[in-house]
Amino acid sequence: MDDDVEKQAHDRAVAIWLLLCCGLVFAMVVLGGFTRLTGSGLSMVDWRPLMGILPPLSDAEWQRVFDLYQQSPEFQKKNAHMGVEAFKGIFWLEYLHRLLGRTIGVVFLVPFVVFFIKGYIRKHEWPKYLLMFILGGLQGLLGWYMVKSGLIDVPQVSQYRLTAHLVAAFLIYAYMFWVAMSLLFPAPETASRHPWYGRTLGVAALTTVTIISGGFVAGLKAGKIYNTFPMMGDYWLPPGLMALEPVWRNFFDNLTTVQFDHRWLAITTFTVIVLYWFQARKADLPRRARPAVNALLHTAVLQVALGIATLLLAVPVILGATHQAVAMLLFTVALYLVHALRRA
Repeated sequence: MDDDVEKQAHDRAVAIWLLLCCGLVFAMVVLGGFTRLTGSGLSMVDWRPLMGILPPLSDAEWQRVFDLYQQSPEFQKKNAHMGVEAFKGIFWLEYLHRLLGRTIGVVFLVPFVVFFIKGYIRKHEWPKYLLMFILGGLQGLLGWYMVKSGLIDVPQVSQYRLTAHLVAAFLIYAYMFWVAMSLLFPAPETASRHPWYGRTLGVAALTTVTIISGGFVAGLKAGKIYNTFPMMGDYWLPPGLMALEPVWRNFFDNLTTVQFDHRWLAITTFTVIVLYWFQARKADLPRRARPAVNALLHTAVLQVALGIATLLLAVPVILGATHQAVAMLLFTVALYLVHALRRA
């Protein structure tokens, strides 16, 4: 019995650490949204994972960094009027975004080593934590790969790379969150999949697809067109939906199609969640799943309201970043429900 109590205490400590890391990844995604929406993401034109920890500390160093920025397409084509002081304003957000990424690496690695040495993480479990760390490092590389796409000719990052960077962040977050939930809520050996597991997984999958489509909206700045709702201008089916060849390109490169898809995916996801909530109220769900069902509906209502407001106001920074944050919150609630019903 004492061994079981000790194991529970160890698992709880590891879970709290993982949830702290999840919180930092959440903050990283939100800060990344602010960086993108304020046009700050291309202000740092080099990548020094180890030597770039400190910001410029002197006027000469600021001038050196600004000189590098002046060679970029963004400065030459969009910000040629900008001086050093204005440059500092966009530099700091990107710098903080990268600094937070390094901080997450330290906050993950140091406790992992301590927990492993103390035996909180058993030997057969360490590969999953190593995978988390490797994914985090690859995410840093992917972030730089994304930034590089905006440093060539057109001062705008590739929507493909931006969406991949976003999806990778969600993947790392989901993996850590799932492991944390498994430590906090270990399933009994006799547990089996709840009858509602399949439809809950469907809700989570649909939510994820909608978020991915939002990545393409962000990458193409497709929220800046057709700032009306529910119609797109005067149309339900706007002209030019299939203007590109081959046809598949429209779903990723055509601003009109990308916005159209995100609108209707969001409406579909919201409708499915509302129906799910109505049916789940009468279902025999585990105790810990019931509050999450209500949270799913409330978060979906908030997210739809934010999405419509963001569109109507042509993507103001605060609303756009909040919309991205609530998307991650909705994803979290859906993931929690999937975990709660996987073995109930």
